[in-house]
Amino acid sequence: MAPAIRLHQVSKSFGRARALDVLDLTVHQGEVHGLLGPNGAGKSTAIRVLLGMLRPDAGGATVLGRDPWSEAPELHRRLAYVPGDVSLWPNLTGGEVIDLLTRMHGTGSRARRDELIERFELDPAKRSRTYSKGNRQKVGLVTAFSLDADLLVLDEPTSGLDPLMNEVFKECVREANRAGRTVLLSSHILSEVEQLCGRVSIVRSGRTVDAGSLAELRAHAATVVTATLATAPGDLSGIEGVRDVVTDGTRITVTTTRYDAVMTCLARAGIESLTVTPPTLEDLFLHYYDTTATTEPVR
Repeated sequence: MAPAIRLHQVSKSFGRARALDVLDLTVHQGEVHGLLGPNGAGKSTAIRVLLGMLRPDAGGATVLGRDPWSEAPELHRRLAYVPGDVSLWPNLTGGEVIDLLTRMHGTGSRARRDELIERFELDPAKRSRTYSKGNRQKVGLVTAFSLDADLLVLDEPTSGLDPLMNEVFKECVREANRAGRTVLLSSHILSEVEQLCGRVSIVRSGRTVDAGSLAELRAHAATVVTATLATAPGDLSGIEGVRDVVTDGTRITVTTTRYDAVMTCLARAGIESLTVTPPTLEDLFLHYYDTTATTEPVR
């Protein structure tokens, strides 16, 4: 099955500033895929390329089997997009904006619209100019989740939402995924990505530095192992990938990327208790941004 999104060695510059530098991104059909990176990493530029809002200087892009630049009208009938700062017509009510956008898209369910308005606790009778940022985001989210779209592109969509509404958002993403829809989620909230996304791509300086499932990415980062042993452990500091070894009699804590080698050494000393703490998504993110200045991008 062809990917829902495929950006292959895409480059884009604005004057002397290089926003995308041979970036690769693959999103499989039917998955929730996280796009991670700080401000300036190139995430929003990549999203504008796949939406057909920008033409890349080099490289190739396909979205739902179409060229996003030359076939944008046909493509936009099959996707929904929510930016990180939704702009609305100030004199229209929230409900009127939702209805207008739904009619422009040509799909959507009135019953689903009404259900989502209730779940997001949005007052559709208020004019858009009176809405807070959070309420403007709700209008975008209600519209997107109301549509019969094959692909949802969400760029920092929960900006301005309170924790309760953030939970509603996550459940809506899960419902869309269960319905077979593909979701690309760009977010600064790492816990949100960790809960929702089956695979993630980490972007740095316009390049994808790693991509895969959380389990695959965790295999590249350090795990903290704490053990109480029957006898004093041997010297683990000579094992490649081992750092931060702390011993206190028969108790040892070690940070390692060579889990199997460490466990072999600990087993020789007799393991009485063991705690293994795999890296969180936040640990992985900081790992790539602290230690990979020379890392080659994923191909």
